[in-house]
Amino acid sequence: MTTGSSSASRSAADGISTFKGQERALRADRLGTGGLLLSVLAATAPLMVVAGVMPTTFAVMGIVGQPLLFVLLGVVLILFSVGYAEMSRHVHNAGAFYAYISRGLGGTAGAGAALVALVAYNALQVGIYGIFGFEVSGLFDTYADLSVAWWIPALVAIVLVGALGWLKIDVNARVLGVLLVVEVALVVIFDIAAIGDPAKEGLSLHAFNPDTLSGAGVGTALCFCIAAFLGFEQAPVYAEETSRPHILVPRVMFFAVGGVAVFFAVSSWALTVATGPSQVVGVAQKESAGMLFTLTDSRLGGTFTDALHILFVTGMFAAMLSFHNVVARYTFAMGREGLLPRTFGRTTGTSGAPGTGSLLQTVVAAVIVIVFAIADDKPTGDPTAPVLHLFTWFGNIGALGVILLMAAASVSVIVFFARRGALGAQAWRLVTSALAAVALLVIAGYTVKDFDVLVGAGPDSSLSWVLPGIIGLALVVGLVQGLVLRSRAPEAHARIGLGNEAFQLDKAARETS
Repeated sequence: MTTGSSSASRSAADGISTFKGQERALRADRLGTGGLLLSVLAATAPLMVVAGVMPTTFAVMGIVGQPLLFVLLGVVLILFSVGYAEMSRHVHNAGAFYAYISRGLGGTAGAGAALVALVAYNALQVGIYGIFGFEVSGLFDTYADLSVAWWIPALVAIVLVGALGWLKIDVNARVLGVLLVVEVALVVIFDIAAIGDPAKEGLSLHAFNPDTLSGAGVGTALCFCIAAFLGFEQAPVYAEETSRPHILVPRVMFFAVGGVAVFFAVSSWALTVATGPSQVVGVAQKESAGMLFTLTDSRLGGTFTDALHILFVTGMFAAMLSFHNVVARYTFAMGREGLLPRTFGRTTGTSGAPGTGSLLQTVVAAVIVIVFAIADDKPTGDPTAPVLHLFTWFGNIGALGVILLMAAASVSVIVFFARRGALGAQAWRLVTSALAAVALLVIAGYTVKDFDVLVGAGPDSSLSWVLPGIIGLALVVGLVQGLVLRSRAPEAHARIGLGNEAFQLDKAARETS
């Protein structure tokens, strides 16, 4: 009797409110503003964007006005965040996107969104392993004169990420935080050095001129640039693990979007200043991913550039770890609500982490990397295939999925508050959500239309429809699953998106029976 009473008291004190018991709940009060912000920002991989995405966008699209694009996208994502953040005050669920979509558009739509989210975030996380393995292989060759195949460091990273994912999120937040702060600091140092030592065109603001956004490449450049922001939308995934989700989640989201938009706009502008606006496209085409390192070497020296190379790798590791955590939590939420086998809806021992979801993601990543490694018939040090294919194919699949999820979530916000009779009280938030939905759907349309350019395939390549078709297939399979649940297990269908709140439904049913 005493033992049972003590156990019940502990459960009440811990605030466990899940219809399947303590092992079906993520541990609350584990993240504050700082830990949540660092976990979210790490997924944006700032150095990977500055060293990889920005030069690629300049080179492939020929768009000088990339800094202005980051400002415009920042505005779009702020509009999205207004409604999304308000929704986070009402829904606290590790399934974030699909939970929000379920509340507004129904359980069947939520099931479709759940599978899209699972595929998209898995693709984003796995895609980074390709470029990570190649960069680490390059470091071994440069500093240790040792030839290492790319897939070896990639597989080692999978094991390390999986181990950290199995541990408490507090540990992960500290790891992410240290890597992120140093990474950002080095980029800021470059920005200051570039502004202090501009090319012969001086401190030109030409990159912010709207005329620079003319041309056929603008739509595709939008796709590249919005991918750089991905990560900020993950804040609600951790809502169950914060003490005040209705306050911390919106706060972190706005900090993340605003900070990332300013940081990327300034850093891309610094690249144009360092080379000159009229030369930036040519330099990017010549140097490719080495553009940033060439510019730092001439201004800040070889030691700084070596440190930047190392931080480039650790930044990618931080992003992989962050996406891994998100995938594990989506898996947990889906298992808890019957969209995946129930075993995935359990937490791990004393850590309270979604361990089975973490393990599943680790296995998926390992299998995909091994497949690409087997297909690699190139000599060590050659990234042409499948290393870059792993990065570009999966990265763009993931970006398309998240863009569509954001658009659907914006529509869901409108429906959710309309059904609650809050159209008047939430009017301005609903307007911002509508504007965001339209803008995101336009970007998604350009992404699908120009997918061959995004993945470096020819216009007649089957990849232009096969790869985005993966997201379409995930949506169809998820919708079918939702329809089957609604027909065969209406109670399970009614729980989609409810998360821990389903506990209250069961409790009320028991009390009235």
